[in-house]
Amino acid sequence: MNDTPSLSAPPRRTRGIVLLVLATLGMASAVFVVRRPLLMSAPTCMAGRWHGCFDTFNGVVLMTLVALPLAALVVWALARRRRAAGVTSAWRISVAEVGMVHGTVPFLWLTMMPGGGAGTVPARVSLVPLRDLITMGPLGIAGNLLIFAALGFFAPMRFAALASVPRILALGAGCSVLVETAQYVLRLDRVSSVDDVLVNAAGAVLAALASRRWWRTTAQAPSDQPRPAPAPAG
Repeated sequence: MNDTPSLSAPPRRTRGIVLLVLATLGMASAVFVVRRPLLMSAPTCMAGRWHGCFDTFNGVVLMTLVALPLAALVVWALARRRRAAGVTSAWRISVAEVGMVHGTVPFLWLTMMPGGGAGTVPARVSLVPLRDLITMGPLGIAGNLLIFAALGFFAPMRFAALASVPRILALGAGCSVLVETAQYVLRLDRVSSVDDVLVNAAGAVLAALASRRWWRTTAQAPSDQPRPAPAPAG
């Protein structure tokens, strides 16, 4: 009976290695496909210029990829500190925290990027559901699905209070409403649309369902607390 954990550990470790390899290959393939447009922004970004780098789609994507080693280093530092403090699930918590930030901020940056008529054209809003889906196109719908995908994927892993589909749906919709409101108030030459809210929230829910197996249940003790010291014998 005591051999059961040792027998289940190797398959679990092998599954983790396989997932890591698949994720690395998928990212490498994506970078290979978009290598040419990214390299067009590389000289401007490497020179530290704002215009032509951080105000373009290619530049933001490039800097997001360049920052991946730094994000991995932050994960390692946080996990090491938590493990030294006796925190359970230190790696999962650290990956979730960094993943939420690194996977969401670039998409928010792109969403809040002003258009050519920012500040001059009147703010536009579309309150009719499903009317703008046709004008979005496949790329627009895919982009909107990804805006809060990292938040939906990692938030229930980090916060037990968010470990449910309705709560992730509410989180994605609420964050999207804030973004659409900011676009309208700041007059960024973008259409504040109900469809954007619907698609953004759907992306968060789909990502949360993909990470469902790693969710912590609310009945479990918080993983970010140190393990209690064993009581002295006798």
